[in-house]
Amino acid sequence: MLLIIACASCRQPDLPNQPMIDLLKVWERNYDNPGNIFSATATLRSCDSVIDHSDDADMVQLALNKKANALLQLGREQQAIDIFEDILKKIPQSSIDQRQAVMRDLAVAYLRFGERTNCIHMHGAESCIFPISGSGMHHDKTGSEKAIAIYEQLLSSNPGDLESKWLLNIAYMTVGRYPQQVPPQFLLKLVNDDSQHTVKPFTDIAAQVGLNFKCMAGGSIVEDFDNDNYPDVVISSWSPSETMHYYRNNGNGTFTDRSDSSWLGHLTGGLHMMQTDYNNDGLKDIFVLRGGWKGEFGKAPNSLLRNNGNGTFTDVTKESGLLSFHPTQTAAWADYNNDGWLDVFIGNETLPGGELHTCEFYLNNKNGTFTEMAATAGCAINDFVKGVTCSDYDNDGFTDIFISTLTGNKILLKNDAVKNGPVRFTDVSKKAGISNNRARTFPTWFWDYDNDGWPDILVCGYEFTESLSYYAAAEATQTPINNAGKVFLFRNKHDGTFEDVSAKTGLNKIAFAMGSNFGDIDNDGYLDCYLGTGNPQLKSAIPNKLFKNIQGTHFLDVTTTARVGNLQKGHGVSFADLDNDGNQDIYIKMGGAYTGDAYENALYLNPGQGSNNWVTLNLEGTVSNKAAIGAKIKVVFKEGDTLRAVYRDVNTGGSFGANPLTQHIGIGRAAVAEKIEITWPVTGKSQTFTQIPANTHMKITEGSNNLVTYQLKRFNFSHHTVAVNSRPVKQQVLSCPVPIK
Repeated sequence: MLLIIACASCRQPDLPNQPMIDLLKVWERNYDNPGNIFSATATLRSCDSVIDHSDDADMVQLALNKKANALLQLGREQQAIDIFEDILKKIPQSSIDQRQAVMRDLAVAYLRFGERTNCIHMHGAESCIFPISGSGMHHDKTGSEKAIAIYEQLLSSNPGDLESKWLLNIAYMTVGRYPQQVPPQFLLKLVNDDSQHTVKPFTDIAAQVGLNFKCMAGGSIVEDFDNDNYPDVVISSWSPSETMHYYRNNGNGTFTDRSDSSWLGHLTGGLHMMQTDYNNDGLKDIFVLRGGWKGEFGKAPNSLLRNNGNGTFTDVTKESGLLSFHPTQTAAWADYNNDGWLDVFIGNETLPGGELHTCEFYLNNKNGTFTEMAATAGCAINDFVKGVTCSDYDNDGFTDIFISTLTGNKILLKNDAVKNGPVRFTDVSKKAGISNNRARTFPTWFWDYDNDGWPDILVCGYEFTESLSYYAAAEATQTPINNAGKVFLFRNKHDGTFEDVSAKTGLNKIAFAMGSNFGDIDNDGYLDCYLGTGNPQLKSAIPNKLFKNIQGTHFLDVTTTARVGNLQKGHGVSFADLDNDGNQDIYIKMGGAYTGDAYENALYLNPGQGSNNWVTLNLEGTVSNKAAIGAKIKVVFKEGDTLRAVYRDVNTGGSFGANPLTQHIGIGRAAVAEKIEITWPVTGKSQTFTQIPANTHMKITEGSNNLVTYQLKRFNFSHHTVAVNSRPVKQQVLSCPVPIK
């Protein structure tokens, strides 16, 4: 009896958020299944069982090949190489197709070996930055040299093998022999950018500030979670065995990992997430989305994490009414019925021929709970949804929804709600002129790329029947590839319809975007975008892309000169000025679908692209939702004798990665903003402020005539010091000279 009592008293107490932790443990156990293509450990066990017990030589051979690929997925390249080489020795020279298939796998294994030896074990700021140069070139050339020999052998018998041609050129680049030593018949022009427009190079400083955590694909949020005006960083991983991480900005140029003390460090999974303020308490909460891409193995719970205001987050998913079990990675928070409280639309994934996972629409009950209303609201979509975004595309005062899918459907839902009344959406895709585009697509967003006051739609193609390396070589050789992986831009025509201007604006290039977002890298007032690229295949090695917006007329690929073309898989992307120098930096959650494809996250520090100015606006709703999501901003300024206006909506940006809700707005060379106009979502009333000095941080509260300005310390990350302006945050109250309308 005493022993039993003693053991009971030694039992570990429950962790904070234990109920959700328990649910995620169940998901993790179910995930470890040979039928799950993303569970390499389960695949490995299954292969070993066949190898150990089968008398069928062909089955054993197949299992060995599958085992080697599973070992690659687990990051055990040398073991995979040993198996592939052993298999190759046993295949007769006459079995050409069979030998070439194994040689392809072996070449990828050697490339991955070289990558691990150099880019991971000796990681530096230039590792895997395309085009590879300087310290990014491999010190240990063994892996790449072996891959080169195999690819040249493959190409000698099949010169049209575009995948091998692309990877051969990349391998030559890693050892410093591109282009001069690439056999002329195999040489590709790999730098596919618009070099007439140069951008000062960004530098990856993630390691210097402790934001370079290595893990698999996942989401990113940059947001001020403790209301000290300095943005913090939260990352997640799609793996059921990898936890979330919370990095608090210390306000002195450093970050502290508060994952455990915040109670986030025991929560796993989450391909994407975003911030919200579901209870209007002025503290940013977190919504984590799980199960995307995983079909029956993706039936995992999402998480609504309430910010407690003391550095901790509590999982309130069940008590809020948001607990469900559907594969997803995308959602859009907005006040869809204009009652002053944020609602959420969740885009779930129904695979063709698979179990139905209907999209969900939760209306906020204003008491910490939600009611699911998708069927009633007309948005109970059954589709392979990969991206959702929201905005008031027709400027009628109600927030609409755009849905991107892998079936090729592009769904525009017009919000026909009445204030404080029932929400009802109408599918206007055909009427809007976007339904004819049947390309399969992934990330998406609304933005006003041409500053005409009407939200446009960007959506990225994600359709492939070949490897991404094949398509990259096809583009380099101008081989027709239809719409595979291209970017689509639909311009708002102000009449409820959209025009496809992808080709006209120079965006119809391949990207195969996943994580992506937008910002203004040079403060010219025109929004640029960064696209994280890739797919789960280990042989997919194509650069992430940065497109520069040229005066709202066209876009230029400035990836090469900006030095941000990472060849690793790019997921959650966040634009934010993390060093407070007035220039937006780019934080990206790197890493692929498998343990062996994990990679260090990157923070590309913007050195400044000229002398343009900016303002930042931190809005707070009173009648409207506290986070001011959906508020419309118009900033008017003069450049020379020209009066310009830029338009922004308060949101987190694109559908895969979250920017701060505080809006950073470039105003070109203007010394003052002539006018800043805020239109609030519930009332439709506007507040106007005039003659605001450039380079001002400001907070505006709905209904108040006072504009509060504040200063932030500037950090010098490149020298590991707290920076230049060591003053504490100071606030100044200015009076609003223009009455509220």
